[in-house]
Amino acid sequence: MALHPYDLYDVRSLLSEEERAVQDTVARFTDERVIPIIGDAFDQGRFPKELVPEIAELGLLGSSLPEKYGCAGLNAVSYGLICQELERGDSGIRSFVSVQSSLCMYPIYAYGTEEQRERWLPGMAKGQIIGCFGLTEPHGGSDPANMKTNAKKDGADWILNGSKMWITNGNLADIAIVWAQTEDGIQGFVVEKGMPGFAAQEIKHKMSLRASVTSSLFFDNVRVPEANRLPNVKGLKGPLGCLTQARYGITWGPIGAAIACLDEALNYTKERILFDRPVAATQSAQIKMAEMARRITLAQLLVVQLGRLKDAGNMQPTQVSLAKWNNCRMAIDIARECRDLLGGAGITTEHSAIRHALNLESVITYEGTETIHQLVVGRELTGINAF
Repeated sequence: MALHPYDLYDVRSLLSEEERAVQDTVARFTDERVIPIIGDAFDQGRFPKELVPEIAELGLLGSSLPEKYGCAGLNAVSYGLICQELERGDSGIRSFVSVQSSLCMYPIYAYGTEEQRERWLPGMAKGQIIGCFGLTEPHGGSDPANMKTNAKKDGADWILNGSKMWITNGNLADIAIVWAQTEDGIQGFVVEKGMPGFAAQEIKHKMSLRASVTSSLFFDNVRVPEANRLPNVKGLKGPLGCLTQARYGITWGPIGAAIACLDEALNYTKERILFDRPVAATQSAQIKMAEMARRITLAQLLVVQLGRLKDAGNMQPTQVSLAKWNNCRMAIDIARECRDLLGGAGITTEHSAIRHALNLESVITYEGTETIHQLVVGRELTGINAF
């Protein structure tokens, strides 16, 4: 019996019936609703926000959070499969879901009060309230402790000043989870759209994640009530805990992008005739695509085990770093190689390889650059911090 070209080790057999059903549902949505429009959306630099109600209806927002808040209550492997299938369409769609779920809904659930959970999570699960995550600053990058944004107590409120940059969903957002220095360490605040002194400015001229909204956030004496402070965490543990959740999803997402590129290259090279034979009949093309399949298989096995560790409560941040490093590098290399196999046709957004390659330039950078994750693993091995 022939092996599935994108699942040579039958990783799907390791999934539960529910996990397979989740994957199939999201795959169908990606095939029918995302792929037909995403090339044009990328060309236009437009996030297809018309898809948000459908994404919410499928239960993809905050999918791992409890059902009592209107969420699906799925396990970690199911969330990973959601990310994989969405990124098979486009990294921008997966980024939207990652930010809403892992960077905005998760901190409200994990660090907020029950009143805050009930106030925001049901609307966020329905896609009626969109969130963004304000951590990165213009000068900060990989060093989030070098944070200039600050919040000072003023009576019953907090006065917030500073700025954030490279914020996915910024101009779409109804609320922003903003991390700021206080006299008592770094704390998180829910800043609402329309609060005086809060502004978002979309970042233009991007060549990556063009079907995603990226913004700068500005805070000029923004008065935030105490009821909007996330009280159950202080210090970098808060934002880094959110990033671990989001990075977990990112370990799965690039597999989808790599599969999309390999699928396109396989079909194209079978049809393209050069020197009286299909390109797929050449040794060089077969070796390149075999190498892609090898690396995709390794990445698939890596994330399934990572997901099982997460579901068992045993996942460690270093394990997430290893998987993000490996799988982002795998995907960006495959996207570039597939672009090459497509020849001149590969530079247009009528094909997906160049779009995925450009998007992955962001994915390999955000939420920890490749170098940062390499150093995390190095620190684990040596016990020495080389940052």
